[in-house]
Amino acid sequence: MEIGLALVMPGDSLTIKTVLTRLFAMVTMHRGKRRSAAEAETPMVSSPMLRFTIRRVFLGALTLLAVCVIVFAATQILPGDAARAVLGRNATPERLMEIRAQLQLDRPMIIQFWSWFSGILTGDPGQSLVNGMRVIDIVYPRAVNSAVLLVLTFLASVPLSIALGVIAALYVGRVVDTSLSVIALALAALPEFVVGILLILLLSTSLFHIFPAVSLVPPGSSVLQNPIILVMPVLTLSVVCFPYLFRMTRSAVLEVLASEYIEMARLKGISTLRLVFLHALPNALAPVVQVVALTLAYLAGGVVLVEFVFGYPGIGQGLLDAVVARDIPVIQLTVLLLATVYVLLNLVADLIAMLLTPKMSARQWQTT
Repeated sequence: MEIGLALVMPGDSLTIKTVLTRLFAMVTMHRGKRRSAAEAETPMVSSPMLRFTIRRVFLGALTLLAVCVIVFAATQILPGDAARAVLGRNATPERLMEIRAQLQLDRPMIIQFWSWFSGILTGDPGQSLVNGMRVIDIVYPRAVNSAVLLVLTFLASVPLSIALGVIAALYVGRVVDTSLSVIALALAALPEFVVGILLILLLSTSLFHIFPAVSLVPPGSSVLQNPIILVMPVLTLSVVCFPYLFRMTRSAVLEVLASEYIEMARLKGISTLRLVFLHALPNALAPVVQVVALTLAYLAGGVVLVEFVFGYPGIGQGLLDAVVARDIPVIQLTVLLLATVYVLLNLVADLIAMLLTPKMSARQWQTT
């Protein structure tokens, strides 16, 4: 009845074209109302941000599954014999056969993979081939020590790098900017172990004797019980992080400062500090956040060399020891843990970048 009254209005000359036009308008309006009501009643699961997160978590899980397959296959083709690595060179053939059966090395590869993968899912990745300890008891303390290094490096390097990047962008082309850029470029050309050795020569041996040259921790002790041993590894990792974070912050802030809305804000007389910290820096943080995540993910693997230089009991040093001893279960869990950290850091960086840039988040959500 309402549709009929809307189609036939007093004083109208009814034509087929008029009726069809009004009917189409009514149907479109009705569909719009239904769509709005459906969106209002849509549960939280269908929100774009949550759908994007679920999609990325699913892709991350597939990535980790692929890493599991690759790591297992790679450890299977390592030269040498795991049973002989356990028993030594003087082991008898009978004893070798016995230990192979005990370690399930005589079973098909697919069965070995499922046994190991199911153990990962249930939290029991097996036992060490070297000392018979649970792998989780070997890897977990070292992972905690490496996490302490990464957290301290993040707290020390990220704020300083961002602050110096903003300063360089404000004084672009001047002595401050040129000096910081040259230092960052020089540091970017140095590998981690070179930076560590130079810092040892500078602060621990030749010139100054301020910090210990090695970061040894007694068995069963925590690295936090003697914090001074953390200074040199954290300083080395911070120096390695600085060039990338500084250069990205500088270029991002310069790009934002050259935009039209910043010029308009300057014409309105807004102070420089307010202009930078309230208008420029928040819009420049999205690429910086992604670089921070990639740098931390890189350090999760690059920490191997730093821990080796300083003798720090972290996951990197444990991985080197496991490779030398051909302790396959320890190698597998360590590499899988590093891959998990890399995937999680990338996921968190993408989510933060999308929250900081609404335009990018809108485009990204439309593709999910």
